Amino acid sequence: MARFNTQLVHGLPVDDNDTGAVNPPIYNSSTYAFPSVDSVPRWDYARSGNPTRDFLEHQIAQLEHGRRGFAFSSGLAAIHAVLSIFQPGDRIVAGDNVYGGSYSQLNDHFTRWGLEVTTVNTAGDLDRLERAISGNGDTAPAKAVYFETITNPLLQVNDVSRIAAIAHKYGALVIVDNTFVTPYLQQPLDLGADVVIHSATKYLAGHSDVIAGLVVTSSEDLEGRIYFAQNRLGGILAPAECDAVRRGIQTLALRMDRQQKNAKAIAQYLLKHPLVASVHYPGLGEDGEHELTVKGLRGAGGVLSFEVKEGVDPSVVLDNLHVFRLAVSLGAVESLAELPARMTHFELPREERLKVGITDELIRLSIGIEDVDDLVEDLGQALDKAYEALPLDVKQTIDADNDSQISKLIA
Repeated sequence: MARFNTQLVHGLPVDDNDTGAVNPPIYNSSTYAFPSVDSVPRWDYARSGNPTRDFLEHQIAQLEHGRRGFAFSSGLAAIHAVLSIFQPGDRIVAGDNVYGGSYSQLNDHFTRWGLEVTTVNTAGDLDRLERAISGNGDTAPAKAVYFETITNPLLQVNDVSRIAAIAHKYGALVIVDNTFVTPYLQQPLDLGADVVIHSATKYLAGHSDVIAGLVVTSSEDLEGRIYFAQNRLGGILAPAECDAVRRGIQTLALRMDRQQKNAKAIAQYLLKHPLVASVHYPGLGEDGEHELTVKGLRGAGGVLSFEVKEGVDPSVVLDNLHVFRLAVSLGAVESLAELPARMTHFELPREERLKVGITDELIRLSIGIEDVDDLVEDLGQALDKAYEALPLDVKQTIDADNDSQISKLIA
């Protein structure tokens, strides 16, 4: 059996042609001819199946060690299809630190269907998580627990294996959003998860040029339920976009290695910066590396976040970046920066954001494959601008905290 990096390049053939082409074709056909009225062809109508999409779906199932993969028109379309398998009255336990679009879909859309949502810190107190899943005698056990491998935007690491053991004890499905780490760094199905979701827009496609979502299931029952949602709700990924994701997957390991190396260097730089109050990036130091290993991860990925000190305006930092682009999304070859409170997580009410630690001072960075010295210099000059914009009394406070003139420290 081919090893992971070889699987990234070659995938699994779908035996759709005999031309010898080294890349699978893009089939821009909405319908397929039947050999006869009584025949049951492999492909009949492109919503139900397409050879280009089949290639990508087989490949992501192979990479995630799953039974079957499904390609959707966006990450949120993938999440919608998965959550649509539940019934009114079912209860879902969800992580309290998830992407804003996921939060909105759960709380603004599916609650109108009659789903109940219980929010809990899945990366924190596992006893509390178990009470939430079990219902604690007050309500029926949850039907599923939904969380991100590494949370967005605070980069807390969830323990998929331990969470799965708790969930399965009460008959709950385990749904893991694996976008931040990809199968290169963790395969949640091997750790007990039942469903894996990806915003393939991010690391898998990797070039900010396609919107896509992927799902992988672990069982025949889930395979049938997700396929029904894909086929009947119709949020499929078009052939050209399927090929763009396939092409991006080929270089996933190469890109992720550089992005992780750059991210770690930038996190270490920010930890020492006088204007930075805290840095969120797993894997820093021996304790951080040990945590990743214990929780089944082979790396921390290329996203980090940090908070500037009180009085420092994060908008000034972001508005003065030149190499980093001010944009939402992540996982691409270029570095991006954004303000979660106003951008990716604006759907969360401020009270809810602050409760889980998403402050108004929090900046999220998606680190690309540029020269790391250029990225560090860009952050440095933007932080210089933020310092220059401070009122004198705030400068004096920060200077005093650092026992020297800040201007010298950040020059």
